[in-house]
Amino acid sequence: MTTTIDWQPQNHEALYDQGMQTGNYLDDPMNRDRMGFSPMTPQGEWLDTEFQPKYNAFAAAFNDWKDPAMRTPMKTALLKDTEKAFREAYRYLYTGFLKGSPLVNNRDLLAMGLPERHSGGGAPTPPPTTFVEATVTPVGPGVLEIHFRDKGSDHKAKPAGVHGAEIAWAILDAPPTNWEELTHSSFDTHTPFRLSFGNDLRGKTIYFALRWENTTGEKGPWNEIQNAIIP
Repeated sequence: MTTTIDWQPQNHEALYDQGMQTGNYLDDPMNRDRMGFSPMTPQGEWLDTEFQPKYNAFAAAFNDWKDPAMRTPMKTALLKDTEKAFREAYRYLYTGFLKGSPLVNNRDLLAMGLPERHSGGGAPTPPPTTFVEATVTPVGPGVLEIHFRDKGSDHKAKPAGVHGAEIAWAILDAPPTNWEELTHSSFDTHTPFRLSFGNDLRGKTIYFALRWENTTGEKGPWNEIQNAIIP
């Protein structure tokens, strides 16, 4: 049986950032032409009439929704609908046009924030299976450092085949019940990861969770959601 690992982030902000990274790379006329997406081609037309408008709709809905103080059920429903449509177009872009194209190389895929192809010569790198162990340290006013390593390890080295850690976080008034409530996402290849906040957020509670990601974009399991007070 074949197991498919989803390369799309589940976090709204991470998907927004990844889509922007892909779109920005494809906005460059030289990249578009070299990879077969010139405006006069069917795939170029699809990019302009399907992928980009759906990303724009999702991005607009996300930016309208992301401020908790202004969030409404209508904005949440719009975000859900536009995100679903964008995810489908994004998946088709990768699997239908990019992953198997001889005009697209691994450097292009990585620059777009997408997983690279396996080039043969042995088994592909498996998805991470271990948990991240994280500790947080206040290092100054409004500044926290999240130190991470493989759970149970006594050194900082990442597991074999791991590129870095995804860090999802949010400042919330109450503890989240699942990882999707951690609406901010970052990526770091080396510990520690630093977060800086303005004076207006000092004393508030940040909730965070981490998971490993391998060199082809496959993600491991989230660790338990932790929290800290912004100093």
